[in-house]
Amino acid sequence: MTTRLNPYLGFRDEARAAMEFYRSVFGGELDVSTFADFHASEDPAEQDKVMHSQLETPGGLVLMASDTPASMSYTPGDSFSVSLSGGPEDDAELHGFWDGLAAGGTVVEPLSTAPWGDSFGMVKDKFGVLWLVNIAGTSG
Repeated sequence: MTTRLNPYLGFRDEARAAMEFYRSVFGGELDVSTFADFHASEDPAEQDKVMHSQLETPGGLVLMASDTPASMSYTPGDSFSVSLSGGPEDDAELHGFWDGLAAGGTVVEPLSTAPWGDSFGMVKDKFGVLWLVNIAGTSG
């Protein structure tokens, strides 16, 4: 098996909605397990929260997320971002991802030609996750 690096996003109680949103953007198969599925919390309010979720796309992207139980600290912020990148042959796919992530979100830096010749942009999606999209220029 090949070693993979998979972004794992933490939420307080929006993991299911966020992952369903990401599935609508990226496509693929979404697997969601709740705390109740694994008898992992005795708190009735947390039974339907996501203990683990994983989205695998047809193109090989993997994104994971979970909700954070009330007994654990949770500090949302800008300490992480997720980067999507590809070459000119991926332009249509990456623009599609950009459009999906921007829906209901905030464009931080428009997807446009950057000083290094690539198309680059940053968008904070409606769940507060910062996404960086880079499409290599035809000369790169």
